[in-house]
Amino acid sequence: MLTSSAEQIATHEGSGLWEGVVLHQLLDDCVAQVPKQMALADQPNRAQLVGSQPHRLTFEQLQWASQNLATLLLERGVGVDDRVIVQLPNIVELVVCYLAISQIGAIISPVPIQYGQHELTDLVASLEATAFISIDQFKDEDFGQSQAASLSENLLVLLFGDSLALNLQPPQPIHLKRLDEISEQVSDANRIITICWTSGTTGLPKGVPRSHNMWVTVARNCVEAGDYQIGDKLLNAFPLVNMASVGTFLYGWLMVRGSLVLHHPFEPAVFLSQIAEESVNFTIIPPPVLNQLAKNEALWNQFDFSALRSIGSGSAPLSPWMMEKFENEYGKTIINLYGSNEGINLFSKPCDVANPAERAVMFPRFGVEGLQWPSAASHTILTKLIDTQSGAEINQSGIAGELAVKGPTVFDGYWGTKNEQVFTDDGYFLTGDLVEICGEMQQFYRIVGRCKDIINRGGMKISPEEIDVLLEGFSGAVEAAVCAYPDETFGERVCACIVAEDTANPPALDEICNYLLAKGIAKNKLPERIEIMQSLPRNPLGKVQRFVLQERVSA
Repeated sequence: MLTSSAEQIATHEGSGLWEGVVLHQLLDDCVAQVPKQMALADQPNRAQLVGSQPHRLTFEQLQWASQNLATLLLERGVGVDDRVIVQLPNIVELVVCYLAISQIGAIISPVPIQYGQHELTDLVASLEATAFISIDQFKDEDFGQSQAASLSENLLVLLFGDSLALNLQPPQPIHLKRLDEISEQVSDANRIITICWTSGTTGLPKGVPRSHNMWVTVARNCVEAGDYQIGDKLLNAFPLVNMASVGTFLYGWLMVRGSLVLHHPFEPAVFLSQIAEESVNFTIIPPPVLNQLAKNEALWNQFDFSALRSIGSGSAPLSPWMMEKFENEYGKTIINLYGSNEGINLFSKPCDVANPAERAVMFPRFGVEGLQWPSAASHTILTKLIDTQSGAEINQSGIAGELAVKGPTVFDGYWGTKNEQVFTDDGYFLTGDLVEICGEMQQFYRIVGRCKDIINRGGMKISPEEIDVLLEGFSGAVEAAVCAYPDETFGERVCACIVAEDTANPPALDEICNYLLAKGIAKNKLPERIEIMQSLPRNPLGKVQRFVLQERVSA
């Protein structure tokens, strides 16, 4: 299946930004170069997740496993352009599925392990899926059969630990011949390889088809952002179902013939131990964990992080004080990553934004005429701001508008829906992110929130993410976020949702307000209500689901 037009293909292939490489060809190159190198490793606590011991596969073994699974899928009737839903935690079998499905020209739709029967039923119907691959046991519960129970009877169900197992033996020659026979048919890098799903922070998830070429361009940028070196060890703790992991790790790891170490679910002690014990060179760490490490030097000093060159982070605003702490005291550079399944692919690293405090909140305006950047990624995307009311382009500082992006990293449209209002007339994707121009030379973007997240207090628009960042430094809170709640006078007011450090003595509203006033925040942005919660609702990427907060507070 192709979604890109002939004109797009000619333009991006002609510029060299679409390289014409498919996922399993990247693996073939690794096998040709370093067949015996450790390629892929499970987390040490895998047995607690799925009841089986961790795997450590060489590139050669990884290729055999993927070829054997590809053959099995062909024998069971899965073929070119068939949609295969895969629901697995971050274990080696998930990576094997990506590679096997690539080899037969099918389309993988990876879904978060948290999705239940309700979501799966909708996705199977929307995709007209052919197969469902999952795991028999997850956290000591019957998982796969339970998930598949309400799905279509015609759906092929394959469960690792039950009807499916990793086969690490060399494939039979007859099976390799069959794969060779279809290789030319599936080697077009413009073919769709994944349909991932939006994070759903503002509503129901939407399918995002992406081709190999789109992913390779994104991965090339991620390799540059993280300064990957040949043979690097990378640690992935993000669910392998979206931009943060597929572009940064799945494709990027193979490009540098490195070693990929997996982690799931997120457990800080296990994660930090993996960084040290595996001598990891690059990883992505969620902002709340970075904040905790910055506040707790004793915890940081417990581990040997000498191999770690840099750290990526994103999916939520970063704290300037934390960035400065890591760079000036811990000697580690943090790369601010800004991406989405649809194809936003921006990053802020020292060569473009030298000041760590600025790097926490500012991104280079890649792809804007007249601005030049050291990073080659600046040539892979065009960006501009659109006024949410008039649709006019914004070129001045301090005026919030919707970020629009275009280029070889950007998808062609959502699966099975009308896309007329998703793109501008000149082909820019409307991201839904509210951004403003900043910097002395108007050279940066600053994210101020989501278009639908903005709190409207009597006509005054307030960005909740701006307040979230300030509250991250409040010592009485483990987690904090704000949301709107309805008000008859002003329409909306601000509520602070707090997970207290001391549950027996939680902070009061005036403590929160005094803390924010000391930070210089405008009084009209102060919370006028506080709710103490046991935890904040987050999606599989760790983003706070503000619409869930608003529902709870409004109720």
